[in-house]
Amino acid sequence: VYLSNRKLERHLRANDREFNLSFKYANNAIKTSKYNIFTFLPLNLFEQFQRLANAYFVFLLILQLIPAISSLSWFTTVVPLLLVLCITLAKDGTDDINRHKNDRQVNNRRCYHALCKSEKWMNVQVGDIIKLENNQFVTVRTLTLLYTSSDPGTNLKVKQALTVTGDLGDNIDTLAAFDGEVHCEAPNNRLDKFTGTLTVQGETYALDNERILLRGCTLRNTEWCFGLVLFGGPDTKLMQNSGKSVFKRTSIDHLMNVLVLFIFGLLACMCTTLAIGNGIWEHQQGTSFTAFLPRQDGANAAFSGFLSFWSYVIILNTVVPISLYVSVEILRLGNSYFIDWDRKMYHTKTDTPAQARTTTLNEELGQIKYIFSDKTGTLTQNIMTFNRCSINGKSYGEVVDFSGQRVEITEVKKVDFSWNSLADTKFCFHDHALVEAVKQGSSEVHAFFRLLALCHTVMPEEKTEGQLFYQAQSPDEGALVTAARNFGFVFRTRTPETISVVEMGINITYELLAVLDFNNVRKRMSVIVRSPDGRLTLYCKGADTIIYERLHPSCSKVMEVTTEHLNEYAGEGLRTLALAYKDLDEAEFEQWRERHHEASTALEDREEKLDAIYEEIEKDLMLIGATAVEDKLQDGVPQTIEQLAQADIKIWVLTGDKQETAENIGYSCNMLREEMTEVFIIAADTAEGVKEELSRFRGQKSQVVLDEESNGEYGLVINGHSLAYGLQKDFQLELLRTACMCQTVICCRVTPLQKAQVVELVKKYKKAVTLAIGDGANDVSMIKAAHIGVGISGQEGMQAVLSSDFSFAQFRYLQRLLLVHGHWSYLRMCKFLCYFFYKNFSFTFVHFWYGFFCGFSAQLGLDTYYWTAVNHFFLWGSLSVFFAITFTMYSNGMYLIFTSSFPFIGTARNSLNQPNVWLTIFLTTLLCVLPVVALRFLLIQLRPTINDKVRYKVRQAKAVLPPPPRRFPRRRISTRRSGYAFSHARGYGDLVTSGRFLRRPVKTRLTLFPLVESPLAENSPQTYRSIGEGAQRS
Repeated sequence: VYLSNRKLERHLRANDREFNLSFKYANNAIKTSKYNIFTFLPLNLFEQFQRLANAYFVFLLILQLIPAISSLSWFTTVVPLLLVLCITLAKDGTDDINRHKNDRQVNNRRCYHALCKSEKWMNVQVGDIIKLENNQFVTVRTLTLLYTSSDPGTNLKVKQALTVTGDLGDNIDTLAAFDGEVHCEAPNNRLDKFTGTLTVQGETYALDNERILLRGCTLRNTEWCFGLVLFGGPDTKLMQNSGKSVFKRTSIDHLMNVLVLFIFGLLACMCTTLAIGNGIWEHQQGTSFTAFLPRQDGANAAFSGFLSFWSYVIILNTVVPISLYVSVEILRLGNSYFIDWDRKMYHTKTDTPAQARTTTLNEELGQIKYIFSDKTGTLTQNIMTFNRCSINGKSYGEVVDFSGQRVEITEVKKVDFSWNSLADTKFCFHDHALVEAVKQGSSEVHAFFRLLALCHTVMPEEKTEGQLFYQAQSPDEGALVTAARNFGFVFRTRTPETISVVEMGINITYELLAVLDFNNVRKRMSVIVRSPDGRLTLYCKGADTIIYERLHPSCSKVMEVTTEHLNEYAGEGLRTLALAYKDLDEAEFEQWRERHHEASTALEDREEKLDAIYEEIEKDLMLIGATAVEDKLQDGVPQTIEQLAQADIKIWVLTGDKQETAENIGYSCNMLREEMTEVFIIAADTAEGVKEELSRFRGQKSQVVLDEESNGEYGLVINGHSLAYGLQKDFQLELLRTACMCQTVICCRVTPLQKAQVVELVKKYKKAVTLAIGDGANDVSMIKAAHIGVGISGQEGMQAVLSSDFSFAQFRYLQRLLLVHGHWSYLRMCKFLCYFFYKNFSFTFVHFWYGFFCGFSAQLGLDTYYWTAVNHFFLWGSLSVFFAITFTMYSNGMYLIFTSSFPFIGTARNSLNQPNVWLTIFLTTLLCVLPVVALRFLLIQLRPTINDKVRYKVRQAKAVLPPPPRRFPRRRISTRRSGYAFSHARGYGDLVTSGRFLRRPVKTRLTLFPLVESPLAENSPQTYRSIGEGAQRS
């Protein structure tokens, strides 16, 4: 099948670069950076000025450059704006530099070409054959041609080569001559699916996800492998999935945006009020001051008010919080560090600390109303142990005495597996009857364990003789294969075409003909094998509801007994699977095999066609029995749930387990309690049945679902079939109203998609903050859908952690995350916002009220010196209070009073006693102050303002002049003395100093003459005298 549209299909040929380059496929170089050296400044500034506050201050700066309206220097706006812009530039620049470094590191990695030459990753092209070695990263998205290993591959994700390419060997000449052609899907981001075909010498072979190595994976336990490059660089699955994550905003962010808009409106109202006041004042009183406040030509009261409006926009700009967002981010960063440093959320056994993977959602943790939790691996340990089983209607695993009474496990001796040299010494089982049945050769028991040893995808590793280690994709499979191993059916090795099993000491190799793999829709797995005697058998295991639909009618009696056993196991909280088999006819299988090959090589709707083919052969099965494995609760789960319930937080459990298992776990976790008024169970299989059960409790309808009031405590349990109908548009509100009445909701048999739909339903109609917590890949959609996602680093890998906002190792840490860190972060943020807005408003309203006392003339009520003093007071005062509180909190007195709450005694004092701490503080302060001082000095020297020039001249005028040079009088030759020295008569000094003979009477004017505008009048000094003095003279 070949599609001409290249957007729907990719066509390539091995070892033919010229052919492949004609399609202009992307090379293998990747680029995750946003900027380069030329685009960084303009693009980053463009992004920053899209923020309303930054754009406003640019507008304010433009206003300050207009002399007619500016009463403040432009310096007062430029400095804070540049500070905010520079901080953001530095942060974004650092992040992008790190991205550039990572890109260069990845692009310059070396790999080996099939032609025995070393290539950089960036130079690898589509169609090349490359060699990968053990523990090496996969360079590109490749098709596995062949591999070899001293041990069989033991990666959790099993990848196998086609037989036709595996025969090529490691001969370089043969690999260089390989000319196979691949037709496959176009680049996409689906990690669980791949569709393609490989054509070699006219034969077409199907390619699926098991033949593909994805970029970013690591080759494990395999010495080397060769692969054909299918996708490179941005076309790989890794890069296709590395798009921007959904940016989650908190309610505080929305509140701040609303407050900023409100502040803009308030600023406009204040400026308008003052401008109107200025216009009224100019109209009524302004003419009285024109003598010393002259108006410009054409100016009137209205124009004066217009200019006053813009002047007050400049003066009152402090009400707009330009530094609010930066300050909030710094506060959030500190709160994130508190989470990372919390030793009470550190798991010692796995060496896993708590991690805040985002810094924007800390305060949202204190407002959680609904928690959506997975069960397996989240509430439980996800460490499975084989506990019970039912074989041909008989239950094993429960020990009873001769009277039929159940005996405690602790009182019974464990089964001795020493007769099996390959048994796992850690495996523990107490029912000796099952071992006796195996030794006696029961055909049903042997068939049971043979199925467990063959129907799986586990990979074995045997480093030493008899020491087997199993690597399984799920803990369930590992537990079941280990159980079969201990009971005499040891899974030993596997190849792409065979499975080797040691059955009761005899090595038997089965031919593996087909694997019908498990997925979330099928909920079952099957294998078709041929035994050494030529017998064809299909072995199937899966959910009991799925297996029962495909059983032969003759199994009705065994199914009834097995169902009773399954209900008993589920009531104990065990995870159950049903097992079945079917003998196949050779001719029927060959026909099915041809149809399977056609469906597996189809490029369109391959999944749907394969499902239909699987349905054809997975019918009329014969029931063998059922298994039950135990998954124990994590430590502290019941106590944590109880504490969260007391905080009025509602917990919903979304699990894929059976209803009985989910209910039992609910009671074990204290989510469901016997003292509850009622536990609603919705298990209808039709839409009408679901509607009837939902409407039984609630009848009213509304578009917004509020917290429902109830007269007791209720719980709700709903299965997957009923939930599918309940999530339909007509039933959504009814389902949500019923669930809101309940303290606990348990949804069982749900798919990953339904988990996300439940979260979205609550988010859509509830005014509440939601949190989703899980540990596996099936929880990723739920984690991304919730307001806050929490990942648990457990047994199922890191998929949930990588998609989460916060992560830790145990469910019990959720209590401290929400009730301690979330509560404190929310309080800190609220107090900070209250103080921040109070500070801005208190300073701004001083200028507003001062306008009523200065004729609305846009004059400053507080000069910049006062402003600086206030800032210094709060800065150094805050530091002083911080150090004082720090010393108090970590003092000996607090430790003696509250020993458990303050364990870090003397930390602050010990740190400040170290000289390097004070040296760091001194150098930091010096480096921060020195550039500012240097800039001020250079500006005064190079570009002095008018004020600087005036101050300079004043300083020059005040400078003390040097004393004049002393002059020595010329010596007279005459010896005649002055006659003044011999005069003894009294002089007229007293008369002269009294001034009486120099006074002349001032004549008063009879009329008042107007002021004459003349140069003489301007330059002559004016003489004033009092009225009393004039009367005295007259």
